[in-house]
Amino acid sequence: MRKNFGVKTYLYPQPVLVIGTYDKDGKPNVMTAAWGGISDYDKLTIALAKHKTTENILTSKAFTVSIGTKKEVAACDYVGLVSANDEPNKFKKSGFTASKSEFVNAPIINELPLTIECELLDFNAETEVLVGKIVNVSADESILTNGNIDLNKFEVITYDPANHKYIALGEEVADAFKIGTNLK
Repeated sequence: MRKNFGVKTYLYPQPVLVIGTYDKDGKPNVMTAAWGGISDYDKLTIALAKHKTTENILTSKAFTVSIGTKKEVAACDYVGLVSANDEPNKFKKSGFTASKSEFVNAPIINELPLTIECELLDFNAETEVLVGKIVNVSADESILTNGNIDLNKFEVITYDPANHKYIALGEEVADAFKIGTNLK
């Protein structure tokens, strides 16, 4: 038997996306968004209502997206709760620090070890859908093993919309593009 929930945002896992921008004066800004992901090989799509971040992206034509981690969960939550329109020192209060991306006019959040660097492709104000072209992905060496991202070191978190919790991703269960070959 199944239980029907109606229209909900229950797609799992939901990444904790931390969007970095610069305002018109070059001051870093950051916010957390829950609804987004990779939409093509070189595209990232995020549902993004009107925010200071949206204004910054439309001005600078660039943004970064970092993934929330277990270690930085409080800061990731804070930047999703507080608007830069209401708290001008939001970035500093979060405890995050930034470095300028080499590829786009947007900040890399130093404390979050994986960053997707994007140029603005499109923002539809009516549907509130932002699409960015991925121009680079950078990862801190602290989360690499043999030159690849190691999720055990990364400690990425996901958002559970049904229970309003952040969950750390768990154990490896199988090799992708291999386990299913047993059924061929």
